[in-house]
Amino acid sequence: MPTSTESPIPEPAEPPDAALPAGVPLPAGISEPADPAGQLDADEPPLRAVVEAVLLVAEEPVPLSDLAAGLERTLPEVEAAVVGLSAEYDEAGRGFALRETGGGWRFYTAERCAPYVERFVVAGQSSRLSQAALETLAIVAYQQPVTRGRVSAIRGVSVDGVLRTLVTRRLVEEAGTDPDSSAIRYRTTGYFLQRLGLRDLSELPPLAPLLPGLDDLPPEKASG
Repeated sequence: MPTSTESPIPEPAEPPDAALPAGVPLPAGISEPADPAGQLDADEPPLRAVVEAVLLVAEEPVPLSDLAAGLERTLPEVEAAVVGLSAEYDEAGRGFALRETGGGWRFYTAERCAPYVERFVVAGQSSRLSQAALETLAIVAYQQPVTRGRVSAIRGVSVDGVLRTLVTRRLVEEAGTDPDSSAIRYRTTGYFLQRLGLRDLSELPPLAPLLPGLDDLPPEKASG
């Protein structure tokens, strides 16, 4: 019986764009396809959406470095997403804004909507600070770190109860002791910056020249 001289039919060549097994390097001259959206997984939500979701549930301002670490993305990627979201909200005229304050980013009511929100939320409540508390808080903010005795000397009245109120409301905190009198000194908190919508104390209005200077006051006794 004659034998066949036909050769086996070769397998079709694998198309050049077929996926390679994980960990196998690409052949020379072939690179990974560009991914302008920054997401190789089609089921993965866009980075902006993830950042938005995280910031919506955050109770405190979130630093960019914490966002990047938590989302396992690079700092430039996260910064671009946050800044882009902030600009997007402003351009769309949304009722909220994404702002940098207190060392991080957080959602705030849009400034033009604030009076309406305040009318809805604060109406009928008596949670506002008294005039005495506001004056004391201003002195601490501009003269910090400052002792209770110094604040009392500036206001001309005792501020013991007022300072306790400010500490309870997390607007003021202890900041060590005075090296000369050993009295406890006080300073404003990060929560204070959040409530005022400030990034840092340098953004306080220039009111310090209107307050008496500490150097003009008599030396404080070591009673705190």
